[in-house]
Amino acid sequence: MQQVRIIWRDDSLVVVDKPAGVPVHPPEDPGRANSSVDLIRILRAQLGVRGYPVHRLDQATSGVMLWALNSETAGQIQAQFQAGQIQKTYLALVRGWLRGSGVVDSPLASEHDPAVLKPAATRYEALHGFELPTPDRNHPTSRYTLVRAEPVTGRWHQIRRHLKRLSHPLIGDTVHGDGVHNRVWRQQTGDHRLYLLSWQIEFHHPQTGQPLSFRSKFPGVWHRIFDRAGFCPYI
Repeated sequence: MQQVRIIWRDDSLVVVDKPAGVPVHPPEDPGRANSSVDLIRILRAQLGVRGYPVHRLDQATSGVMLWALNSETAGQIQAQFQAGQIQKTYLALVRGWLRGSGVVDSPLASEHDPAVLKPAATRYEALHGFELPTPDRNHPTSRYTLVRAEPVTGRWHQIRRHLKRLSHPLIGDTVHGDGVHNRVWRQQTGDHRLYLLSWQIEFHHPQTGQPLSFRSKFPGVWHRIFDRAGFCPYI
């Protein structure tokens, strides 16, 4: 069975580097459950213990993620999330030149009930804009920006939907993105993926109170992006 990179581990908590394309939970469809390659199944086999995911990442998103080894730790970490005491930093590649920094404070529809709007806020900072000599619909070149994003809340597809509301959809997003520019980057990198990386997580250990900070390792495809951008955001 596939294994994932373990960034850090102690007796109560594991920090992992989730690969893109791997769902955290098994599918709800009983007919597909036995064939699922999901993070829960991978980690339980790899670690030899049950374990509990204490937050979620979309299947298409890669990067750092917390995993509790017992239910007590899981509850303590989830309480920190609910209190806004855990800071997550993402790296994204978006269409167009996004300038400066700011906060998208805009309610988002619930994943399961589009009629229900929930408060949602995302901080963002444009790190580097660049061009490729590939024509888009209206211009002789195509423009892109590497963006740092920090979700203040944790809604479904939050960063993806908020950046789209700024007219800067994520590259590789087949739900909220731009198909023309998605195809450009498939040609550039040879990879069909969402360019959203859970890059860093900062929190306090639930038992010791020690401040902790962990970072994902940039997958090779991100280095191909940095080569084309002429910029590497080792923040």
